[in-house]
Amino acid sequence: MRSLLFVPGDSPKKLQKGLESGADALILDLEDSVALDGKAQARTISLDFLKAARQQAKRPLLIVRINALTTGLSDADLDMIMPGAPDAIMLPKSEGGTDVSHLAARIAVREAECELPDGATRIIPIATETGKGIFGLGSYAGATHRLAALTWGAEDLSADLGAETNRLSDGSYADPYRLARSLTLFAAASSQVDAIDTVFTNFRDADGFRAECIAARRDGFTGKMAIHPAQVPVINEVFAPAPEEVAKAEAIIALFAANPGVGVIGLNGEMLDRPHLVRAQRLKARAEKLGR
Repeated sequence: MRSLLFVPGDSPKKLQKGLESGADALILDLEDSVALDGKAQARTISLDFLKAARQQAKRPLLIVRINALTTGLSDADLDMIMPGAPDAIMLPKSEGGTDVSHLAARIAVREAECELPDGATRIIPIATETGKGIFGLGSYAGATHRLAALTWGAEDLSADLGAETNRLSDGSYADPYRLARSLTLFAAASSQVDAIDTVFTNFRDADGFRAECIAARRDGFTGKMAIHPAQVPVINEVFAPAPEEVAKAEAIIALFAANPGVGVIGLNGEMLDRPHLVRAQRLKARAEKLGR
């Protein structure tokens, strides 16, 4: 997944626009973008959308962000939307492996009730929205086979910390949020799942957004969440491997294959070792998923 677009679960018009946005995944939001008195209606609208969208031959992945486990609303969310067979559930304010294990058990029961394949519904936690969540990042590895990716959040984290802002005057993140971002990368690597970068809230700052996408890809994130359809094409462009990158990766893989047992190989004046091979294999795998 490169682009994951948030869409309010209570807006059929925005859900339809999301379907036409070119995003790799849609996040049907039942949490922050829906007022408390609108939760029931949002569940119904999201269920209808899930059922209709799944009938399309070509569609994005369909992810539902439920309300946090501590709100008392998550079971009602799951009861309503699981008959629509979402591809994944996004768990906000997740505080570690225990939370995703509990969610996995709840999903398993509803998959059985809805006659869905066991394990078909994946889980994507937003892992840094609370201070406690930061300390739980090392516990996701092995917590559940449903874990599909890890992502992080800065907005709720700043509220939990009581911070005045999460960004500096130049637009870069302040130190606590840079730490949360980095730890999410480490946690995803430890769990052997994709790391998805958080949203960029100033959707009118096109230059800043592109720069943040480029930095995220450079550091190891495989995709980014979006809050506006206009952000989707930029994400798709930045996170798609360029043809020359794919060609180089294929050359590295072929060179190591032709020289088994060799630890270090030279290519066009550059010395390459096993970490270069691993990076090349991962880049090629991403390109193949995109049909490149």
